Amino acid sequence: GFDYMTKMFDMADNSHEFIDFSASAPTNRESLLPLYEAKHVHLYDHRWATSTADSSDAVLCSAEQKADPRFEIDTRYWMPADRVDGRLSSKSWDHEWLMGWRDITNATNERTAIASVLPRAAVAHTLRIAFVKGAPSLIAAFLGNISSIPFDYVCRQKLGGTHLTVEVLKQLPTLPPSRYSKTDLDFIVPRVLALTYTANDMKGWAKHLGFDGDPFKFEPISRMRLRAELDAYYARLYGLT
Repeated sequence: GFDYMTKMFDMADNSHEFIDFSASAPTNRESLLPLYEAKHVHLYDHRWATSTADSSDAVLCSAEQKADPRFEIDTRYWMPADRVDGRLSSKSWDHEWLMGWRDITNATNERTAIASVLPRAAVAHTLRIAFVKGAPSLIAAFLGNISSIPFDYVCRQKLGGTHLTVEVLKQLPTLPPSRYSKTDLDFIVPRVLALTYTANDMKGWAKHLGFDGDPFKFEPISRMRLRAELDAYYARLYGLT
């Protein structure tokens, strides 16, 4: 059930459509959606960095900011919601969340494959969008898989440049849905949920996974532990001792 979109909006070709709040203050903000770029997200984190009106660079969000479930990042550009809906309708995607991975990367970085879920939004071409259709638990397991250290190790052996393209991703050893037992999913899904559902704007993702509670508190130490547990579990699923 894997499909993809390599370019929802191009930072050059579609720039004439971008709405820049630093240049003007539109009154119809409720009909706009933020334009996420790769620099805004990181592993299991859709609030990695926030943009400022006076700079094209993004500033890393603090743990204190992310501990507030109401905190949302600022993006420099915004797009009309109907333009986003039009692009996503081509994939028959009606969920309130998206999943994507960073296109620009490098085998010398600390991590090479960097993926996350994010709220339904406009997305720049620096983020590749994955549309994984099927059981919600398996979608969460897919995200956990491509975010794991065993997968990342193989990814950095395969990568020959600075782009993690769809063609490369398709050649990497992603675990098939049949590899997961109910016991596996019972271990993986709650941890992926706790790592990704840390803010109110990801409530749609949580509901898709069958969870209707409040966001999980963003705590760096507990997140480190959860990620380590997932890395170890995926290592076992790959057959490592």
